[in-house]
Amino acid sequence: MRTTLDLPETLVKEAMSASHQKTKTAVIIAALQDLLRKSRLQELRRYKGRVDLDVDLNVLRKRA
Repeated sequence: MRTTLDLPETLVKEAMSASHQKTKTAVIIAALQDLLRKSRLQELRRYKGRVDLDVDLNVLRKRA
């Protein structure tokens, strides 16, 4: 999808340097993916302490 954006050049260059991305498109894609990942993690945090899991890691990993 093509979109025209008016972004601060210094911010984009700094993001490219920090993320080691070579293109502006790659920086924006990486930023969007990171935003979604953080949002999904935040949603999972709502369940902390509310889900009762009876899991034995040794059994799952087939350890004796």
